[in-house]
Amino acid sequence: MATVLLLADWRGSTERRAKSMEMNSVWKAFDLMLLTFLISFLVAVTNSVSAQVNTMTNLSCFTHSIKDLIMTTWEILLRDRAPCIIAYREDKNETKETNCSGEGITWESRPEWNHKLQIDPVTVDNDGYYKCIFVTPAGNFQTVHHLTVLVPPVVTLSEEGNRTVECKAVAGKPAAQISWVPKGDCFTVNETHHNRTVTVKSTCTWKGFNGSSATCFISHLTGNKNVSIEHQSHSK
Repeated sequence: MATVLLLADWRGSTERRAKSMEMNSVWKAFDLMLLTFLISFLVAVTNSVSAQVNTMTNLSCFTHSIKDLIMTTWEILLRDRAPCIIAYREDKNETKETNCSGEGITWESRPEWNHKLQIDPVTVDNDGYYKCIFVTPAGNFQTVHHLTVLVPPVVTLSEEGNRTVECKAVAGKPAAQISWVPKGDCFTVNETHHNRTVTVKSTCTWKGFNGSSATCFISHLTGNKNVSIEHQSHSK
């Protein structure tokens, strides 16, 4: 009889331990799910920004107030380059950089005062992703900027003879759009260069056109232009 009771107690204890382990496992899974939710909630800010070449631009970091800051880090991911990392530690009042030489990228002011990143001047090579991370005891706060560099095209217009005119938007980024007044028999070709700028060439012919001029309209994110050519005087 005692043996039966001991066996029953052992089975009951085993079942309780199994249930306890099961509950612990459930809570661990819940904690992991909660942690994942919190991380995804904190790392939530992504922006698309643009800047014109040969200007200065500032990229802001997390905009809310941060308490007990441990470290601020900018991670810069550019095309065909190793990641550039600029980090500031609050406890040591120390700044370090890795793989950032020659990029023209610095803090806007002292990092403990202002966490904005400054690029001066902006070049085509600055196209990429800029990730700012605030490290705090409560978690990490992250902001990501996707920077697109804009390059205004150089516009040329020339008469090729036989009432044929060629309009070029040279080395723009992104590619320009070209249209004509009056409309003629036109064809357009794009040429992409190694630095990702694009030259757009549009050639038009007007047969039976009695007007004296043709106008090329260039549309671009950096500003629109139009140029005209006089057929009779060949003046632009």
